[in-house]
Amino acid sequence: MDDLGPSDLKSILHSKRANIYYLEHCRVLVNGGRVEYVTDEGKRSLYWNIPIANTTTVLLGTGTSVTQAAMRELAKAGVLVGFCGGGGTPLFSANEIDIEVAWFSPQSEYRPTEYLQAWVRFWFNDDLRLAAAKAFQLQRALRISQQWQHRTLREAGFAVDAQRLDDLLPRSRQQFEQAPDNPSLLTAEARLTKALFKLAVDTVGYGEFTRAKRGSGTDPANRFLDHGNYLAYGLGATTSWVLGIPHGLAVLHGKTRRGGLVFDVADLVKDACILPQAFLSAMRGDDEQSFRRGCIEALTRSESLDFMIDTLKQVAIDTAALAA
Repeated sequence: MDDLGPSDLKSILHSKRANIYYLEHCRVLVNGGRVEYVTDEGKRSLYWNIPIANTTTVLLGTGTSVTQAAMRELAKAGVLVGFCGGGGTPLFSANEIDIEVAWFSPQSEYRPTEYLQAWVRFWFNDDLRLAAAKAFQLQRALRISQQWQHRTLREAGFAVDAQRLDDLLPRSRQQFEQAPDNPSLLTAEARLTKALFKLAVDTVGYGEFTRAKRGSGTDPANRFLDHGNYLAYGLGATTSWVLGIPHGLAVLHGKTRRGGLVFDVADLVKDACILPQAFLSAMRGDDEQSFRRGCIEALTRSESLDFMIDTLKQVAIDTAALAA
């Protein structure tokens, strides 16, 4: 029986893959048939394996390089690669999404078209596109309710006031359902996010907090939110690629962002998983690596990628049925 190379190990579904890698000050290359990253320690070079068959996204930070052979193997295994700054943010260039993001999507001529066909069946109808956007927001609210009251968060010190959360989310769901157009839905979304920030601040006793624009926040919570959100964007880009739906076919954020579907899908888990971890890590004084590890553990534990893929599939099928 012939030995299997790393490029043959592609049987793990993206929704079941466990790893997001952030690398800095290293070289990514193929060594002995395996994709590895190399770090220098004095006069020695240390080689570390990247299990590409079990990886969704690789973020390449400062001081990194990648060989053509490594990119070929990563593409074969369906791994998205992004170039970014220190700590995982911001992401650079303008390949697929917008002027700040560079997702280098693996190429495949055999991705399914079922969900793309369903998506375009309704996408050009304004009312149906709004219905899809509402479905995303309703699932987002449900996910927040599930994750914010999870035992793991409570044990970590994020013991949210259940009554306040139970009062907030039904009110937001009602606003989502009654929104007559996209601007109204965006307003309701912003109102929910602002209330969630306030609830998180009160839960951990953070004190004064104002959500600052990317790059302008000086407090730890703002920096962690920026950093963690890009992990969610990586999963959003993976979800869109796996189902073969172009990033530009957004339902809520597409007016201003060429890759708005990534942001639509990432919103399903940003507030549910990233937001609590940002405030917990800020209160504990975590460094970027500890925060990133906490986010990845939360995303993996909650099977976030599974949830994102299933939701995108369901919204595609259900909304396309309305167009029939």
